Amino acid sequence: MSDTRRRVKLYTLNEDRQWEDRGTGHVCCSDEETSLTVTAESDGSLLLESKIITSTAYQKQQDTLIVWSEAENYDLALSFQEKAGCDEIWEKICQVQGKDPSVEITQDPMDESEEERLEDLESAHVLDLPACEPEHLEEIAELVTSVLSSPVRREKLALALLNSGFIRKLLLLFRSCEDSHHRQALHHLYEIVRGVLFLNKASLFEVLFSEECIMDVVGCLEYEPALAQPRRHREFLTHTARFREVIPITDSELLQKIHQTYRVQYIQDIILPTPSVFEENFLSTLSSFIFFNKVEIVSMLQEDEKFLTEVFAQLTDEATEDDKRRELVNFFKEFCAFSQTLQPQNRDAFFKTLANLGILPALEIVLGMDDVQVKAAATDIFSYLVEFSPSMVREFVMQEPQQADDDVLLINVVIKQMICDSDPELGGAVQLMGLLRTLIDPENMLAPASKAEKSEFLSFFYKYCMHVLTAPLLANTSEEDHDVTEGSARVNPVCPDNFQTAQLLALILELLTFCVEHHTYHIKNYIMTKDLLRRVLTLMNSKHTFLALCALRFLRRIIGLKDEYYNRYIMKGNLFEPVINALLDNGTRYNLLNSAVVELFEFIRVEDIRSLIAHIVDHFYPALESIEYVQTFKGLKGRYEQEKERQSRGLSRYRRDAHSFEEDEDMWLNEEEEEEDVSDTGFDKSKSDYGKFMESEKAKESQDKENQPKRSTSFKFTFAHSAAANASNGSKPPPSSSSSGSKPAAPPAGHTPRTGLVDYPDDEEEEEEEEEEEQAPRKRPRLGS
Repeated sequence: MSDTRRRVKLYTLNEDRQWEDRGTGHVCCSDEETSLTVTAESDGSLLLESKIITSTAYQKQQDTLIVWSEAENYDLALSFQEKAGCDEIWEKICQVQGKDPSVEITQDPMDESEEERLEDLESAHVLDLPACEPEHLEEIAELVTSVLSSPVRREKLALALLNSGFIRKLLLLFRSCEDSHHRQALHHLYEIVRGVLFLNKASLFEVLFSEECIMDVVGCLEYEPALAQPRRHREFLTHTARFREVIPITDSELLQKIHQTYRVQYIQDIILPTPSVFEENFLSTLSSFIFFNKVEIVSMLQEDEKFLTEVFAQLTDEATEDDKRRELVNFFKEFCAFSQTLQPQNRDAFFKTLANLGILPALEIVLGMDDVQVKAAATDIFSYLVEFSPSMVREFVMQEPQQADDDVLLINVVIKQMICDSDPELGGAVQLMGLLRTLIDPENMLAPASKAEKSEFLSFFYKYCMHVLTAPLLANTSEEDHDVTEGSARVNPVCPDNFQTAQLLALILELLTFCVEHHTYHIKNYIMTKDLLRRVLTLMNSKHTFLALCALRFLRRIIGLKDEYYNRYIMKGNLFEPVINALLDNGTRYNLLNSAVVELFEFIRVEDIRSLIAHIVDHFYPALESIEYVQTFKGLKGRYEQEKERQSRGLSRYRRDAHSFEEDEDMWLNEEEEEEDVSDTGFDKSKSDYGKFMESEKAKESQDKENQPKRSTSFKFTFAHSAAANASNGSKPPPSSSSSGSKPAAPPAGHTPRTGLVDYPDDEEEEEEEEEEEQAPRKRPRLGS
């Protein structure tokens, strides 16, 4: 059963006329039973056993598909992995039914042999049609229906209908029957017109969809026999659906083509029922008819420069009324949608024409308007342009900074629309975020000629636009100074409780995480200069778990780069503290947050990031050692001890000199400032320069230690703890108020202890502390809450 030629998927057609996958297996055709069987490849169960009946019509489609019907409403299909397997089974089916394997369908409803059909085709006689009179309509309907399965007979019937002008006679008869309320005749006319459409002949469509015939065709299709009352499609097309000309179209041929395309699309999408398995290919020519109509409409409009110039002029004119502007934008949206039917070279010419006429400056104006419908349509147009050519959009926006106000830059307008999206689900914001990511993605700037584009555009983006993107993040993670004691400062994290705001911040973090992965130099400079990671990690306190996970993912991507400059920044700012607090606050619950935090530390252990391992063990291990349901934290301690042992033997240098570290980082930051002027808009003034911020923190170090309040019995880390007051000075924190000695007090029953921030000034004291800690009760293994 390992033969891939016989590997198939079994499908059945459900009541909604949708194909349902019934499983994957291998098909075989039993010679004795002359039946098709499909055995599931997963468990060997029998998925299908179908006897080949000589009267059943089997149809072969697309070289790898065999479909048939076993009951009135039970259609089956076998989709083969390989064409050879399909041909093999098809030959067996044809052999059982005594048919030539070259046919695509094994049974003809007229039960006419291939030879007879060829003789009819060669015959000079055209198929005779009954007289076009009410009493013959039933006979005509049966004739049209009977030929659908025979390509030769379909061809002959189409020829007969065209040569005799029969279609126009039928439509005249329809008017007469409708006036006399002859319901039975109208039902037959429905079957006839539907069958003529299924003949799938472009020459017939030219007659059926002509200006004088199409509304009568729609009228015939209103009288479906299964309905108690006829539909009112003509009323909708003539009264409800109104054609709006944003600018008068003087070309009558173009105007007629637009009307025709709309009506034919309505017939295909609304009037005609979902075709059955044997009818699905009957309307392929109808789809092609619509397709080529759209191509012709786009080409004719594109060639009319006077028309498009007038449209753009009114679109950007401040005097244009809001209703008029809304119609103009909707016109361009539909125009761009039609352009997707063009061949690639024609589509290129189309968008270049729009660019030359000024589509991007026009979008800059309409995107900033208050009308929701206008902004939605403008966003769709912008997405077509970005998808077509991100480089064209980037080239345009980089030419804009000559303007004085950054707020009117196209990308900043797009960012503000994302931020101000009024949709509770932020549907528009998600779409705009995807477009921004496409624009700043270096992957589509990799051509040799685009090297300058990459550098110039990213420099432009971080200088003029990044502060707009991060403004909501900085505003919702603001810091406030509280005069607890002189010289001390506390961070007051403002975590948004509003769900929509949390969703917006999650989108912004997703984009920033993308920047971390793809913009090494620019985003690193921005994060360190703005101390952005500290602000992001305040969101670990959010009540919205998805937002806390976004903040954690941002940190994880940074650590995943294994960049020592990032690592030193994290250690200097003590930025693991909010992550540890989130893990401890999560308690004994197994959830995504717990798993994500553990994976972060497991990555550090597996990748042996030594500087971070030393920092974590030195500062947080007493709070983590009681977590025993994973070996991650004990593994970190083990690696730490191994490195200490190597250090004692003089084989490696585990920690770099603190002065060397600070000199290297200051040198790097100074180089960054010389190379690029990064805007400080939207950032707290006390941290406008990363180096000054760190120096001011060092200056407050002694005051912080003197004024630091004693820790409560909850042992939770203080997120505002000064970065310089940690491992770099080698001092111990004040003893806990609940501990009179060095040995921690036993926690209450069922309570998991949290340990205060601990530092180790020398190895001897560290060993004494470990001996005392071992006697404290350990955190029990976690159980699902």
